[in-house]
Amino acid sequence: MQSFSAFHPTQIVRIPRFEVDLPPAAKGKSTGLRLQERDVTMAILYNQLYVVVVRHQSRAVGMGAELVLYALSREVAARRAAILKVDMGGRFAINTSDNLLIVHHQASKTSAVFDIKFGGEYDGPIALHHSVLAALPIAPVAIETPVPDTKDISSVSCELYSANWVVFQPNIIIDARLGCMWEIHVKLETLVTMMPDKKRLIDFLLLRTDSKRVILDVCKQGLVPGRQSSLSVIARVFDTLNAVYKDHFQKAAAYQARASDASAGKSSRRRSLGSLEPSPLTCVIDQHDMYKHVFSQVVDIRSIQNKFMVAVIIEYIRSLNSINVPVQHFLYELVIKLLVENKQFYQLHQFLQYHVLSDSKPLACLMLSLESVYPPAFQLALDMLKRLSTANDDIVDVLLSKNQLISALRFLRSMGRDDAVSARQFLEAASNSGDNMLFYSVFKFFEERNLRIRRRPEFIPTDHCDDYVALFYSIFDADSARSPAVSVPVQ
Repeated sequence: MQSFSAFHPTQIVRIPRFEVDLPPAAKGKSTGLRLQERDVTMAILYNQLYVVVVRHQSRAVGMGAELVLYALSREVAARRAAILKVDMGGRFAINTSDNLLIVHHQASKTSAVFDIKFGGEYDGPIALHHSVLAALPIAPVAIETPVPDTKDISSVSCELYSANWVVFQPNIIIDARLGCMWEIHVKLETLVTMMPDKKRLIDFLLLRTDSKRVILDVCKQGLVPGRQSSLSVIARVFDTLNAVYKDHFQKAAAYQARASDASAGKSSRRRSLGSLEPSPLTCVIDQHDMYKHVFSQVVDIRSIQNKFMVAVIIEYIRSLNSINVPVQHFLYELVIKLLVENKQFYQLHQFLQYHVLSDSKPLACLMLSLESVYPPAFQLALDMLKRLSTANDDIVDVLLSKNQLISALRFLRSMGRDDAVSARQFLEAASNSGDNMLFYSVFKFFEERNLRIRRRPEFIPTDHCDDYVALFYSIFDADSARSPAVSVPVQ
């Protein structure tokens, strides 16, 4: 077979010729099966150009026809890439839609759908594929025509798989007698009930364009009683979704890095950047999609057990952690919300203590807000901020807001930052507390610091502490005021 292809917009390129395999029964027989023009067509699947050859089997063999896909390339001869098992004989017509090969069979009035990237068995380098589902008829089609001499409209059903049909690539069907033209598409929503294996269904949907809504509906339905999937099935679905999410995330990050490098380079480098841009052939479900369209919509359904809902979200977090994808804080917040609403404080404590919920500032702030309903949450939040090692100022602010000035000074001393802290800030907080002993301890702490740094306990004008020095002398007697600086128990 000799092929030509327009690999460039302005020229047609002649590619190397290749041989088409005939059915075994036809070999060596002059009256055997021959390759007919109607049995050869072109198709583009996943950005690859193929020659699709219908290989009929003789009746003596007793096997159905096969579709053999030859991948075309400008540089080398076409190679046999895949074989599609139709398991029917007779005349066929072929369309493509959304990277699916749709094979129409006139005799049975059904169509089979094939996906060369979905499943398949390998016989050496050749992939053998069966139809994704059992062959099914096209959905009924009706045309509306005006009734003569009236204003009425009548609906006339069209004959499916008519002998008057003419099929064009990629997805055009024309009825020459009716003068009608249709585009054929696959209804993804109907596949949800036809493919009970949720993992297999998700694998198929991820390869389709505009399938995000259907995938999210499948995930949501798997959480609702009556159609609820087991936790193990849900875990496999999450792993599948997140593997695609990570792959897309990494490719996008790599492209951004190359784009940044190219922006500072030559114009020729920028012109070649287009080939590096990721063009995902799969649907990507990220964390925001799952939160907005799945988790947040089912958490308030009373028929769903809270324990199951928490387990589902924790399983999603586990899936993200297993592939080193940072978990967004709103997922942690949702888990905490569910646990607090159901007073599962012990489980919340365990999740935080064993780092099931990763440390972050937003999460620590949320825990601080829960102190009124769960007092240990305050210490859990402080411990989390300490582990972050980038939230030292936040820890001091939190302790000051709780009037725990001694604890704040103790923390600053442990971090070696007590020499740089503002004395006025602490003296003001101590005076506002109304606790004279606290004010005394804080005042003496800074006197001790002054003595260590300046060799004198007095404050200098740039400390702006004159008002608090006067307050100290007005509260305590002369002996206390004149006593040397003492060590404040903030170790």
